[in-house]
Amino acid sequence: MTILIPILGDQLSGNLSALNGADRDDTVILMMEVDAETTYVRHHKAKIAFILSAMRHHAEALRAAGWTVDYVKLDDPDNSGSFTGEVARAIERHAPDRIVATRPGEWRVLAAMQEWPDRFDVPVELREDSRFVCTHAEFDAWAEGRKQLRMEFFYREMRRKTGLLLDGNGKPEGGEWNYDSENRKPPPNEPLLIPQPKRFAPDAITQQVLDLVAGRFRNHPGSLDHFVFATTRDDALAQQTHFIQHALARFGDYQDAMLTGQPFLWHSILSPYLNCGLLDPLALCQAVEEAYRNGKVPLNATEGFIRQIIGWREYVRGIYWREGPDYAQRNALNATRPLPGFYYDGQTDMHCMRQAIGQTMDHAYAHHIQRLMITGNFALVAGIDPHAVHQWYLEVYADAYEWVELPNTLGMSQFADGGLLASKPYASSGNYINTMSDYCSHCRYDVKAKTGAKACPFNLLYWDFLDRNEDVLGKNQRLSMVYRNWAKRADKDKQAIRADAKRFLDSLTR
Repeated sequence: MTILIPILGDQLSGNLSALNGADRDDTVILMMEVDAETTYVRHHKAKIAFILSAMRHHAEALRAAGWTVDYVKLDDPDNSGSFTGEVARAIERHAPDRIVATRPGEWRVLAAMQEWPDRFDVPVELREDSRFVCTHAEFDAWAEGRKQLRMEFFYREMRRKTGLLLDGNGKPEGGEWNYDSENRKPPPNEPLLIPQPKRFAPDAITQQVLDLVAGRFRNHPGSLDHFVFATTRDDALAQQTHFIQHALARFGDYQDAMLTGQPFLWHSILSPYLNCGLLDPLALCQAVEEAYRNGKVPLNATEGFIRQIIGWREYVRGIYWREGPDYAQRNALNATRPLPGFYYDGQTDMHCMRQAIGQTMDHAYAHHIQRLMITGNFALVAGIDPHAVHQWYLEVYADAYEWVELPNTLGMSQFADGGLLASKPYASSGNYINTMSDYCSHCRYDVKAKTGAKACPFNLLYWDFLDRNEDVLGKNQRLSMVYRNWAKRADKDKQAIRADAKRFLDSLTR
């Protein structure tokens, strides 16, 4: 009996559920680089190179462990270009008695896999992805009957399930579930003390991939000049250890901070490895907790990091699968403006946007506040089409897969789901950016000016956004004070803001 096990580019884990109980002597693992996956959006060059190189290294690790791996490269002249086409060709080569696969992370891929039983005369078994803490059924049971699906309450359930940061009585360590109030410090003026993540020089496998991507995806965004990703599990684990030893202790304090020329600060840079499977999320959280238990990192940093993994990451996955494939089309604020071209080249006078976009194009990375409160905030207050924003985030970040990116972008960042994820829009004026970064001191715009040609565009667009969307947002309790302040403004001030905002928005189109 021969079993064919397809492994996808975000399933690079030795403990994948499809491998459970498989006999190495009777199993063929199929790994496929296909054109459909590299081009359904214009993925960042470094993102494509990272995933392909990680796949090729994982195939070598599986072979070293005794598995038979049938690996199809992107430039194979017989490559069909799709998962379904490559499974069909593999069936011809290996005549398997059945196919066993782990459920994919995206609706698009699941739809294709669900057609396999009818298309192939081979039984197909799809297994739950056991690499997550919360199953689909558990999330749906938690969400059932709730008027609001707030992450904080879900997160507490995940803490109880995993036992992370609980005391001997099952209570939250330190007496509180959440220490976020301690994690909003502005950036320190000590650039020489900022840790840098490990960098991994491309080996022969990675260099072959870089050459392939440079030639084949010239019209895709981003650069390959700064490629230093880990592409093996061992190197990803080395990055994990480096973060825990050198950056975690101050991650909590400065996780929202931003500094010119400092793309990484105290962030882990581990999400690409978590999302493709090279790292295990629960094991990572346990290693972080151990550092706290050993007195090496403070509680606020430990809790803040663990919350991002077993709280937010698991929560957005639950939302994605619960809401269904039409979630991507929601547009509660009816935003329709096209995405400005500077999202791809960073050519804008707004220094904060130039920094966030520039490092995105260089590294296929920006941390969560740059994504939420710089590029996301601008798109929100400018009224940019949320589907275009979603596509951009999916394209440009190495950790972006639809299950994790879509709820973060469409729900949290753009409020396009009408408040399913976020209790209010994450819109702000320039004051927030000025508080949490040094960006404004390098900008030609004046963050303190409310109107006029020198006024920070975020100041103009913030109030214009609220004004444009008052019919939808005016009854939001968390915005009641803001709207009262707007109502008190003199008509001439409101008109000036509207006129200056229109002038700026019109310049985006030109």
